[in-house]
Amino acid sequence: MFDYERYFNQYRNDNKLDLTLSFNMPVGYETANSTFDAESKTIFINADYLKEAPDYEKAFYLFHELRHSSQVLCPERFSSAVNRSIQYVIMYDGTCYKIINGKYYECKLEGGEEYFTNIYLGQPYEADANQYAYEQVKKICGDSDDLRKLYEFWIPDQPVPDDVYDLVYGLIDEKIKMKD
Repeated sequence: MFDYERYFNQYRNDNKLDLTLSFNMPVGYETANSTFDAESKTIFINADYLKEAPDYEKAFYLFHELRHSSQVLCPERFSSAVNRSIQYVIMYDGTCYKIINGKYYECKLEGGEEYFTNIYLGQPYEADANQYAYEQVKKICGDSDDLRKLYEFWIPDQPVPDDVYDLVYGLIDEKIKMKD
């Protein structure tokens, strides 16, 4: 059985972060594997949803969210691309959010699910969190075909160039300004 609390506490202590771990998913995230809430500084793990998952998968989602916590709480440790991208949430259906002073502003962009799935998966903060999770889980569980498949599942089918993010972020900014 994977010891979430052990690895959570170790990460929290090593990185000197004020974080909480919860196994009670917030409303709207009942079918998500995990999430990080910056306002409450809480890592949420859907342990019930993942109870049948192998340990490497449980570890992957924990380390993924731990990395997000560091990206948000310690931005000086990350690249400008990660810091810029962390302001934007892009959903598979083109629903997008920009976080400004802790508040989420919503807009909708036109395009297909495949396009937005690639955009979501390729965002610098997601790519960084997935790479980090993969590397940490390899240290704990060893590398395996199954772990690589899980990691590759979270990589976009097509690499997304930086100029596409410039365009998408610009569109989000434009739509949000129009709402003011």
